[in-house]
Amino acid sequence: MKNKVTKAIFPVAGLGTRFLPATKSIPKEIMTLVDRPLIQYAIDEAREAGIREFIFVTAKGKGALEDYFDAAPELEKTLRKKKKTELLQALKATDMDSGAIAYIRQREPLGLGHAVWCARRLIGDEPFAVILPDDVIAAEKSCLSQMVEQYAETRGNIVAAMEVAPHEVSSYGILDPKEDMGKLVSVRDMAEKPDLADAPSNLAVIGRYILEPNVLNRLHDLKRGSGDEIQLTDAIAAEARENGDVYGYRFDGQRYDCGSKIGYLKATIAFGLARDDLRDELSDFLNRTVSTRQAAE
Repeated sequence: MKNKVTKAIFPVAGLGTRFLPATKSIPKEIMTLVDRPLIQYAIDEAREAGIREFIFVTAKGKGALEDYFDAAPELEKTLRKKKKTELLQALKATDMDSGAIAYIRQREPLGLGHAVWCARRLIGDEPFAVILPDDVIAAEKSCLSQMVEQYAETRGNIVAAMEVAPHEVSSYGILDPKEDMGKLVSVRDMAEKPDLADAPSNLAVIGRYILEPNVLNRLHDLKRGSGDEIQLTDAIAAEARENGDVYGYRFDGQRYDCGSKIGYLKATIAFGLARDDLRDELSDFLNRTVSTRQAAE
């Protein structure tokens, strides 16, 4: 019996250039979605799925991200003194046990595949998850929890998948389905950011993965692919072609691409409307804004 999935890699070495100038001084991953940074959503999802070891692949300039998970005794003391219990509880949610987080430096920006490969010594011979904090998924049961349950039945490599519009195909890794079983799709091959004319489907890979350690071996031998980077998609595709143990999983939930400005804005509105303490006022504001714009047109 193979091990349970208890380790997760968080590739957070990117420069966040699409959010400049904000990301000149703060890592994109600690930009806030309502009142929690993007990385907190990713951590909370991983915890719910049973992850116990958190591996961050970082780069120079990410010190604020590391500091976010440190204890804040003075702040806690102040909140306790002022009896701000709710804020204290919210702060506690950011605490991580000593030794639970490991930080690995990606010295060169050589792509997602290279970032995952950098964590190989901490993964060893165990299955592991990869979570991209840019992809925030609102779901009753977290996306990774759904995938971990599927992994217990299926084993092999599992990637989160969803259908995308034709004009979006060239922005994603795309699955070549061998057998479509509904929620689960057996994968024949994968293509990284193909032209629409060459795309085998419109079923795109989203930023959640459960992978077998052999993928790390394949990454070690890969040459640079699309974008002159080492692509994780290429390693997983080789597993699909040679071992036939790759599956796409259609998760339940709404995914927001918080790596883009419009996706980030959509997520902010959606998560704000989902909050009891914000819904009414935000909804009124949006309705007034739309009405005003329509009247002006």
